[in-house]
This record gives sequence, C-alpha cells and structure tokens, in this order.
Amino acid sequence: METEFIYQYKNPSYYLQEENNKIFSFSHNTEIDGDNNKPCFFYGNIINSYLASRCLSVLANTVSSHFALTPGQIAKLKDPIVSVGAGEIHFEAFSSCNSVYARINVLKNGVDGEFLHSGTTNIDFNNQTIRAFKNVQQSEKLLLGIGSKEVHVITEKHKTVENKVTLPNRWIKGLGNVQVFLSEMELAFQLTKFEALQLFKTLPTTPTKSEYYLTKAGANYTFLPLERPNSIKVGGIHRLNLIQKLISSVDSLFIYRHNTQQSFALILNFKDIQMTYLFSNSVYRGFSGEGRLLEDLTDSISSNLINGMNGYFKTNEVFNPTLISVENGIDLRIMNNLQSNLSGIGLLGYNLFDNNYFYRRLPFKLERLINFNPRLKNAKKIVECDEIKILERTETYIKALVKGSTDIYHTVIKNNEIYQCTCNWYTANENNRGLCKHILALKIALE
Repeated sequence: METEFIYQYKNPSYYLQEENNKIFSFSHNTEIDGDNNKPCFFYGNIINSYLASRCLSVLANTVSSHFALTPGQIAKLKDPIVSVGAGEIHFEAFSSCNSVYARINVLKNGVDGEFLHSGTTNIDFNNQTIRAFKNVQQSEKLLLGIGSKEVHVITEKHKTVENKVTLPNRWIKGLGNVQVFLSEMELAFQLTKFEALQLFKTLPTTPTKSEYYLTKAGANYTFLPLERPNSIKVGGIHRLNLIQKLISSVDSLFIYRHNTQQSFALILNFKDIQMTYLFSNSVYRGFSGEGRLLEDLTDSISSNLINGMNGYFKTNEVFNPTLISVENGIDLRIMNNLQSNLSGIGLLGYNLFDNNYFYRRLPFKLERLINFNPRLKNAKKIVECDEIKILERTETYIKALVKGSTDIYHTVIKNNEIYQCTCNWYTANENNRGLCKHILALKIALE
C-alpha cells in the first residue's frame, strides 16, 4: 500500500516549472490560485507519529466543537486548513462557533519526507480519518501525502483520502483577526509539564457562565473565579477541556495575555511539534466578527502590489514587513496597510512562539476585503455621500457629526489619536472589537 502511494506522488507528471518570483511581474488577475497545477506539495512521514496523531485528533475535535451554535449551524464549519512550505507543515482550524482558533506546527526536525512545492489546501476531516488518527500506536508510522486537491493519510491499519473543499468565508475573516490578536500578545507564564498538569487539575469540567482567572499564587498556578493581581481573564473556561488529554505529553506550556483581556493564548510545546490555541473573550464572540483590521484598511492599496506579494511569497515563509519595506523601497505606511490587506483575505498568519508573520497561499478575490467588512463598506458609503460635518478642528482635536443608519447624526471626537463615538456600537464595545463605521468614515475623510 505504501509503495503504491509513493509511486503516485513521485510520478514526474506531478512536477511543473518554477514560478516567476519577481514581485511586480505577476498577473493582474484578482483570483489567484497558483497551486492548481501543483498536485503534490509533500509526501513523507511525521517522525513523532503517535504525538502528531493525538494532536490531529484533538484538532478534529476542536473543529467539531460548538460552544454557542444551534445544531442547524454546526455542519457548515468543519474544514481544517493544511499548509506546506519552508520545511514545515501547518494544520489550522476554528471551532464551529469560531470562538477557538487552533494551529499545529510540525517543525522541520519533526518531518521525514520530501517537500515538492509550497501550497495550501482546505479539507474536511471525515470519520474514517479521525479514526485513523485515534488508532495510531507508539511504533506506527503516519504517512501523509498533501496536495492541492486532496490529502492522503496512511497508517498500518487505515488509508484515507480527504478531498479539497471550499474554505468558509467566515474562516477567512477569522484568520485576519486572529493574527492581529496573536501579534499583540505577551508571554505571561511558562510552565513545566508538572506545573501544567497541576494547573489543569483545577479546570472546571462542566460549562460555567462565571468568568475565571488564571493566577499564579506563590509557586503554584491555578484557575480561580476571582481576579487577582497579574491574573489572566479566561472566558468560557470549559473550552480548555479541548486540550486536557494533551497536557500529559507537553514538554512545556506557554501562556500569553492580551493587554485588553479580550483573548488569551496557549502554546503546547512538544519540541518538534507546537500546538497554538487562541481563545476569544467569550463563547459568543467569534473571531470573524472582531473587526481588528478595520482601522488599517481605510487607505486604498494597489491591487497590483497585493498580487505581486502573493506571487513573491511561498507558503509558511517568514513575512517581515520592515525588511520587505526596506528592500523594495515601499513606504512603511503603505507596507502596514498592505500587511492588513493581506491579513484581511487570509494570506498572513502569526507565529507567536517565534514572533513573526508567515505566509499562506490561498485563492482570493480582492473585493472580498469590502464584502467581509460591512462596517468598512458602510463607512466608505458615508464618505461618498458627503454625510460628515466637521464642527471643530485643531491640530490635535476634531469634533464631527456623522450620519448613522437613519437620519440620526452621531458625534465623533478625535483627541490626538483617540477616537470616541456616541453610537450604540461604541457604547457597547468602545474600540475593543474594531472601530465603528462612523469613526471609520471620519478617518477615511481625514486621509
């Protein structure tokens, strides 16, 4: 069975010519799918097959988990993203309710195989594949063949094929917001395996509406329903039960806080495999609705520049905005806006452990940036219809009236770089879930 599999993926018909890597010479076509003619990205073994299978099983469980959805909504969001490149393999997914993001990074020293091309595909974990992951034993091999159209999973007892499926738009939106949260995280605690095991013994096993806090008291870490100094807010704490079965296998556990306490992250470190989990503030807050990128999408950007970048970078390759800006003579402001545009259509992720961005090669349409962000679309409409009235203006202060959904005008104030608005969205969320359309409209008008 393995011989047949290897022959299929080493057939010369699976190779194609090298792509042009010049950044500004790529096609102007707005639907980019450069991997359609590259059937095989990778084939080979995952060295720590038992641990990788356990992680993949947990990822599959995450994808099928729902913490704030009705049964009728569940079946639409069950598709992991698989990325191959730079000597690594990434598996990414959201929970069905979009409030949990998970990523498995199989690092270079954890892979024994051949990387033919870099690329990304999106598949569905069927029950047979999940059983294959769960049944891998310590001495078994886990052989993967990852291509643009399908993924093969081969163990001693199972051989399954997962075909490519359509990537849900909600996941693309979520990917953009996730990388913003991750890039703003700071390391709070680093736990040994023993400390991690002790911490998870204090984890509630049943759903609770109460907010919990991860706290260090003396030499011990614990989850408490009371806030203590330097503690980390953990909303929907029962979601952590997703990773309970992996804690006994970690070498170390890294815990990250966000300065707004709107999310927190964990990295389960297994040496040659890392698993990242990002949790939203609440089970009712999916990452697709956060709007974290909106402020940086107000400037228009050349579609040729976006297309050129997509042609230049390979999957999982490090994306360093400052270095790219210097090497290609791109203004830093334009580079920041470009970075946000790339993130907004799912092309950039963030590796929290290494503190750098990485690239995904995904099919995309530039018009999705507007369709994915109705607040931005409505803000641009406000500007086009000239529905902003500046009342006061100095070098550091602006007061304006901005028309809302009805004939009501909302007061927007800009004090230095701090914005406020009188609308219901700002009253409920301030700027924690992205700017409201009225503030966005004023920013666009001022620029």
